[in-house]
Amino acid sequence: MSPEKLTKKQKQELAREGARLKREEQRARKRRQRWLVQGGVVVGMLAVVAIAALVVLNVTRPPSPGPLNMLSDGILLTGNGTTTAAVATKAIPAASTPVPTDPTAHSKTVNIVVYIDYLCPYCGQFETTNAAQIEKWVNTGIATLEIHPVSILDNSSKGTKYSTRAANAVACVANFDPNKFLAVHDGLFAKQPAETSSGLTDTEIKAIVSGAGATGSDVAGCIQDQSFASWVASASKRALGGPLPHSDVAKLAGTPTVIVSGTTYTGALTDAAAFSAFFGKIATAAPVG
Repeated sequence: MSPEKLTKKQKQELAREGARLKREEQRARKRRQRWLVQGGVVVGMLAVVAIAALVVLNVTRPPSPGPLNMLSDGILLTGNGTTTAAVATKAIPAASTPVPTDPTAHSKTVNIVVYIDYLCPYCGQFETTNAAQIEKWVNTGIATLEIHPVSILDNSSKGTKYSTRAANAVACVANFDPNKFLAVHDGLFAKQPAETSSGLTDTEIKAIVSGAGATGSDVAGCIQDQSFASWVASASKRALGGPLPHSDVAKLAGTPTVIVSGTTYTGALTDAAAFSAFFGKIATAAPVG
């Protein structure tokens, strides 16, 4: 039935129904507004609670500085023909960023930079194959070695976070007894646990550290307390976010990542001759000594 054929009564009923629907819509709108206001108050209160929780967390667990002698997030090792020693640096202040090593300060050497996870089996392969010749190059003064420990395999040690604990241990050594760092580094790889195992216990890590000559009680206490675990997490996040300084690497995509005077090594990890040839090519292109 078209509107023009409605009776007077029908028109009146239609008008009353329209008015009723309009009132219902107004009431519904008011209810929605009331819920929005109340919801906003709840969200605001939750936000305040969340902010307060963050404030409390930051007060109770403030950012901590990194270890001494790892201002770049790595430790730099050099040699003089007789010994290998760590280059002394300040610590990264709490809530600050690292300072990359200046390659121009070592322009007469080939600069080897490695990013490693102490649980990574491929890192173990590279170290087992190449550590001796790399350390010889460093000791004789034709190369520098900068080691960046990261923890990207914490989920592969049955909840023990071995990657973090091992990286924390070498950070403790860097802080308190830096010239023992390389011996500890080698020791951890010599007794590297299998990926997906529980990893070494803190007691076993401390035994490796003391066996490498870092026998101070401050080192042992630092390992036990995981004093640099927060720094390990931050350094790992920085590497994963990239870019890696003075290199062609946009961000850390896996370990080991080996960079020689700015160029990434992409050869076989278990071929010492291949890595030696790669090193030699770079050394020839930029004569050292």
